[in-house]
Amino acid sequence: MEGSTILLAGTAVTIGFIHTIIGPDHYLPFIVMGEARAWSIKKTMLITFLCGVGHVLSSVVVGFIGIAAGLSLSKLEFFESFRGNIAAWLLIAFGLVYMVISLRTLYRKRKHLHPHHHTDGTTHEHVHDHFSGHSHIHVSDRKNMTPWILFLIFVLGPCEPLIPLVMYPAAENNISGVIVVSLLFSVVTIATMMTVVLAFRLGLSRINLRPLERYVNVIAGATIAVSGLAIQLLGL
Repeated sequence: MEGSTILLAGTAVTIGFIHTIIGPDHYLPFIVMGEARAWSIKKTMLITFLCGVGHVLSSVVVGFIGIAAGLSLSKLEFFESFRGNIAAWLLIAFGLVYMVISLRTLYRKRKHLHPHHHTDGTTHEHVHDHFSGHSHIHVSDRKNMTPWILFLIFVLGPCEPLIPLVMYPAAENNISGVIVVSLLFSVVTIATMMTVVLAFRLGLSRINLRPLERYVNVIAGATIAVSGLAIQLLGL
């Protein structure tokens, strides 16, 4: 392996790690949704892994197409920025919609007393809500769709530094160098995502969250929306 390729390999590892750590959108959605939807650790890690693969693979494919077609770096950066904006707005929209639906569900779950009058003149009250018996199907549907929505958003979301800082510089030497640095960047990014998610899930399992249990879905939706806003407003 040439000296320049070794240097780029180190750069790929460093950038992959830093890019993931400073981007809360890489791990917060899985942490909060795993907690809100009561996913097992195994399921949470599997979803994180698959979304991570989709996230890095989409940029790797775009990078290789750009290199093979001889496209300028500015054109690829514009394309990556464009689809990055789409992914950020989808993340915001998903978070807001999930939060609103969760607030609506929380409101409908409120229990209240209903007076019940009988023909013999007796009256009693019973607890009633507007949720039980007819909303469980919709909740189940939402639970099953969530991983697919997250996967789509992560496929659309680019790894911004991969192409300009790793792939194109490596392409100046040889194509094997591009493959090596792309693979290293991808492995480090996915591994960092999974490590952070696992650490938080294990940490949260040791904390008593029962007082917040009613609001966990609302908090999850708000957190995801804020993650998307962080991308748009702060460029994280």
